[in-house]
Amino acid sequence: MEIKEQRHGAVTVLKPVGPLVQADAGDFAERVGRAMVKSLGRFVLDASAVPFVDSAGLEALLEASKELNSNGQLLRLCGVNETVREVLELTDLAARFEYFDDVADATRSFL
Repeated sequence: MEIKEQRHGAVTVLKPVGPLVQADAGDFAERVGRAMVKSLGRFVLDASAVPFVDSAGLEALLEASKELNSNGQLLRLCGVNETVREVLELTDLAARFEYFDDVADATRSFL
């Protein structure tokens, strides 16, 4: 899985490209952890290029969410497709995230 990183002012945006599955979950979690430290919680995950997630991918998202929650924040997701959102809803994880249509909206939410 390729993970693209961009800075939008003080906000770090990570964009994984491809399915978030067991083979990539460890690398994804590590990359998210580094991005959260650098961005001091101003972090957005652009999921527009993630077609689906498996249980390991959900666990990686959940760990990122827990880390941000410990600092009083929600993980901001944007571009989440119907399949990924349905998986989050079916596993009762949907409420742990804040959703936006695109990167611009998610980035503006920090203002």
